[in-house]
Amino acid sequence: MTEKKDLLQPELRVAIAAAQEKQAAQITLLDFQGLGAFTDGFLVCTGFSAPQVDAICDEIEKQLERIGVELMHREGKAGAEWMLLDFGSFIVHVFTERARHYYDLERLWRAARRIDFTERRAPGAAEAEG
Repeated sequence: MTEKKDLLQPELRVAIAAAQEKQAAQITLLDFQGLGAFTDGFLVCTGFSAPQVDAICDEIEKQLERIGVELMHREGKAGAEWMLLDFGSFIVHVFTERARHYYDLERLWRAARRIDFTERRAPGAAEAEG
């Protein structure tokens, strides 16, 4: 049986693994394909402090750059509770718990197909649920 992560574009798999490497929680992909949205999806995750939010973003950016995926735009500065990384075909949102609850992108974009990822169980693995 093919896991959902195997159907994801390689850039998303790398971004998910990078977020997991920095202990991001509640990693969720909101898939907008077929919805006529401005991007294919949002990768949303939680850090438990502003420094962890920074570290998650830095790791995602570093790992995607390593495979030739260029960051188009970055929103939010060091110490922010919400940072956004725009890679064109997908956008990464990294929140603190409080900011994620407040903005609730999953509710705002509830028409999107949602894929939740568990915390990493083995090095390099991104396990998909649901």
